[in-house]
Amino acid sequence: MSLAVLRSRALAGMSAPPVTVEVHLANGLPAFTIVGLPEAEVKEARDRVRAALQNARFEFPARRITVNLAPADLPKESGRFDLPIALGILAASEQIPADRLDDHEYAGELSLSGQLLPIRGALAMTCAIQREHQDHGQPRSFILPAANADEAALLPEAHILPARSLLEVCSHFSTRDPAARLQRHPPRSAVDVPTYPDFSDIKGQLQARRAMEVAAAGQHSILLVGPPGAGKSMLATRFPGILPPMTLEEALESAAVQSLSGSVDMDRWRQRPYRAPHHTASAVALVGGGSAPRPGEISLAHHGVLFLDEIAEYPRSVLDVLRQPMESGHIVISRAARQARFPARFQLIAAMNPCPCGLHGDPQGRCRCTPEVVKRYQARLSGPLLDRIDMQIHVSALSPAELASQQPGESSAAIAKRVAHAFERQWQRQGKPNSQLGGSQIDRYCQHDDAAAQLLQAAMLRLNWSARAYHRVLKLARTIADLADAQHILQTHVAEAVQYRRMLGGY
Repeated sequence: MSLAVLRSRALAGMSAPPVTVEVHLANGLPAFTIVGLPEAEVKEARDRVRAALQNARFEFPARRITVNLAPADLPKESGRFDLPIALGILAASEQIPADRLDDHEYAGELSLSGQLLPIRGALAMTCAIQREHQDHGQPRSFILPAANADEAALLPEAHILPARSLLEVCSHFSTRDPAARLQRHPPRSAVDVPTYPDFSDIKGQLQARRAMEVAAAGQHSILLVGPPGAGKSMLATRFPGILPPMTLEEALESAAVQSLSGSVDMDRWRQRPYRAPHHTASAVALVGGGSAPRPGEISLAHHGVLFLDEIAEYPRSVLDVLRQPMESGHIVISRAARQARFPARFQLIAAMNPCPCGLHGDPQGRCRCTPEVVKRYQARLSGPLLDRIDMQIHVSALSPAELASQQPGESSAAIAKRVAHAFERQWQRQGKPNSQLGGSQIDRYCQHDDAAAQLLQAAMLRLNWSARAYHRVLKLARTIADLADAQHILQTHVAEAVQYRRMLGGY
């Protein structure tokens, strides 16, 4: 036999399209050629595979070797094709039996000694294999490095066969002893209990705590504005602890995105992501990109929290790239050779000082910033971006009496219970959080009485709201009504929602 065909996977954004690895041995001068639009990492597989086969005591064929990675128009990157290429050479040269290779898919990078090294995107590839199995009824086992087994086994139905070396994989196909074959990795069944800092650590700040509860209940974005040391960062770091628990589907989606960057934390995979990039982050770091597109911070925060501290210190051009993902819940990265789509359903929590010195509005008059300086500082956040942030509230500095108080604040567990109840009402009513309601859904689910309608109209006229701001306040009022267990939006709910729409210009 001089031809062997195996199956593997590439990565294109969140999808993992199938790749057929064809290995052909022909007579002629010894050569090793890889075709099929391989990038540098794939081309380097020639040297890794040759050394791995020789160090594993296999014979490297002194023939003309051609490896085709089909389809030819799909770019191939990373070292995940090392394992199927090596197995294809062994099968084509009849050093291992080829009759059972078709029942599996393969991915793994080889070291020079033949050990299997971890790869990126193992969970994304596993999800693609399972979807193909559900659609076409073609069950296949997935052979991959042992270091990626826990990650891939997060999908309960997946048939994962972890291996530590090329020799283990070859033994799996060569031996007749079932005990010597690769064993299926058990699905990960334990559910880790999320641990977050507790809201009871925060003293005072009743209005800010209430605003965070409303934001968590409806998954609304929020901007915290206040002087240094007022507790903005403390509120943000405790915010994930009051969010509703992640469903299995949400946890798998979030972990699949993280697997593309090779950073899945198996001990925290059921916890909502919390990403807090520094204000020196570039636009590519924030939304993703690169010649081979990878997810950015907004995608790594999928189904979790993106905290932008000192948001006014970010370049305005960087912040404005958030506008489209905040509306759509995904980001499409286009490059000359390829396009990638990543999910980005994150909850934005932002914090900033009201002015460069942070003391604008101080009752003791300690701020020395001129009105022009304050206006220029606050204008670093563009109007369209502010319009997309549901809640914009002021976090006041604590008084000495509040700091000295020994009375603990309300715990995260108590707040989370109310949030979960309100979220359950939303899910039963419309199947999604209030923040994701569209135009016709707002008319259907955000019904209000005449007094609430009059207050909304008066606020829109006086505050010069856009249509987007009007709808966001209405969705915010719907969340407040859900927390109050109310069937319809009342005037009091609208009044509270309007108070949370404090624009920077009127600070």
